[in-house]
Amino acid sequence: MRFKLLRRRLTISAPRMAVRSALPWPLRWAVAAIMLGFCAAIALWAFEFGKSIAGLDSGAKEELLRLRADAEKLRFERDKAQSVVNTSASLLTAEKAAQDRLAATIKTLEAENRQLRDDLGFFEKLLPASGSEAVAIRGLQAEVLAGTQLRWQVLLIQPVKNAAEFRGKLEVKLAGTLGGKPWMMDVPVGDLRFRQYRRVEGMVDLPQQAVVKNVSAKVVEGAVTRAVQSIPL
Repeated sequence: MRFKLLRRRLTISAPRMAVRSALPWPLRWAVAAIMLGFCAAIALWAFEFGKSIAGLDSGAKEELLRLRADAEKLRFERDKAQSVVNTSASLLTAEKAAQDRLAATIKTLEAENRQLRDDLGFFEKLLPASGSEAVAIRGLQAEVLAGTQLRWQVLLIQPVKNAAEFRGKLEVKLAGTLGGKPWMMDVPVGDLRFRQYRRVEGMVDLPQQAVVKNVSAKVVEGAVTRAVQSIPL
């Protein structure tokens, strides 16, 4: 009987035995973590040491420095190009403003030139036909604008050197037809006071269906008519 029990313990049919460590599991995990960290440190050191031996690390640093220098250069060129663009935009804006001012100045000069031509046409008629006239009418002009308005102007002169001041009135009359019938219209002007010459002008609103055929101007001093002139249209 004892022999059977001894043989069962020493053969395959012996009961299984479990060997358990007396070390607790948190401590086992800590030891495993330390071992893994140690292995990783050794591997990293071996990798860095291999790079330094092969010369790869120095080339990477040089490449990084070169790329940083290129990036700085590109950034500088970008800022410079942006500055040029901003300056060009400012110059274009200033040039457009200058062109607008020049165009306005040209229009003003053209208007002044037209006015000077009109004045020249008036002044060319300053020389009187005879030196005996006290007051003369020179350059009576009239123009119908768009059929509803009439623009007129008269140049009055005293063809005497150092002439005394003239005081009188100017009367302007329009003659024509209104609706097919004879028609006349007095244009109010008012009193006149001048010494050597004076230009008088005005605008008249015409009645509907009015056709102006003649414009006349008369200079009156008191009850005496000094000068008369009329023009057909």
